[in-house]
Amino acid sequence: MSRLFMFEKPLGMRDTLPELYEKKHQIRSVIAETMKLWGYQFIETPTLEYYETVGAASAIADQQLFKLLDKEGNTLVLRPDMTAPIARVAASKLLSEDLPVRLAYSANVFRAQQREGGRPAEFEQIGVECLNEDTVSCDGETIALLISSLKKVGLPQFQVSIGHVGFAQELFMQILGTNGRATALRKFLYEKNYVGYREHVNSLQLSSIDKQRLLQLLQLRGGEEVIGKALDIIENGKGKQAIIELQELWDVIKDYGIEEMVKFDLSIVSHMSYYSGILFEAYAGNVGFPIGNGGRYSLIEKFGKKATATGFAVRLDMLLEAMGGVQLENRAHCILFSGERRRVAFQLAEKMHNQGKTTILQDITGVKNLDAFTKRFAETSFLIGGNSDE
Repeated sequence: MSRLFMFEKPLGMRDTLPELYEKKHQIRSVIAETMKLWGYQFIETPTLEYYETVGAASAIADQQLFKLLDKEGNTLVLRPDMTAPIARVAASKLLSEDLPVRLAYSANVFRAQQREGGRPAEFEQIGVECLNEDTVSCDGETIALLISSLKKVGLPQFQVSIGHVGFAQELFMQILGTNGRATALRKFLYEKNYVGYREHVNSLQLSSIDKQRLLQLLQLRGGEEVIGKALDIIENGKGKQAIIELQELWDVIKDYGIEEMVKFDLSIVSHMSYYSGILFEAYAGNVGFPIGNGGRYSLIEKFGKKATATGFAVRLDMLLEAMGGVQLENRAHCILFSGERRRVAFQLAEKMHNQGKTTILQDITGVKNLDAFTKRFAETSFLIGGNSDE
């Protein structure tokens, strides 16, 4: 192994400098307050979990887990997501009365990257989990909350795409017969490689009718009209039940008045094996990956409690990228002072702090480039010096 450079960081790790940190803080605070208004309570879980419990249940590929050993020789992991830790807590401590529970979180998760490619190995998620509630109303609630949260932070344009894990899976099983043969098609869909999907379908030894059914899956995108088109290509079974759930969900979405922000996309699949029903992804301009995603899952059962849940997570780094040039409020006031007016400056700063105003105190003799410094706080800086108080 070559010697590391002094300023080198582990693969996929990033520093968050003050300006970016403040933007993340403001966005996180707005989303968190929105979640609280919808009745979700925040929870924290350990950064380290046991590999055999949360690590194995997370559905994150084993090679992406950060592993280490404790002094007893147990294998630990840095949490790769938040859904599995919350499922652990819920199953052990929160679901004894068999009532719905609404939880929220904001935390960093860790997934090792085999190559950099600009993808972080540590990133922050903020999200919710609606536990022990198996109604379509709950699915609609989480989608409506996701949309409300993105609106509150001022994201100018975005869209939520909705699918169902049972539809594509049932279609593949009806036509291909085995889960193994369906895996390749799911991989193309997850990677959004629609050219590869079409080429693979055309290479299969199938009837022209079955090939057409598989290719039509890519066209099942849009509004309520997608429901009828989906029913035309699926036979009886779980696939039709999935479409019935999506029709019920559309009615919930219309009652929330958010149908303009939503479309169906029945080609959506997930690499998370614990998803069991409705799936959704949020997309915004200039970002090639979902800024948020979620759906219904059955992960809690792995921790010994029979219950389903639904939830979503927003990637704060992706959301910041999607917001691009959106300027967030700079709430800092800067008081520049000279030595003879130092006490006056301190007293003014204390008064402003008591009013809840962010205030920076700066001795002008400590600034080498005063013009550049004052430009940073052009609208909120003032000088106390000489014979003037302000």
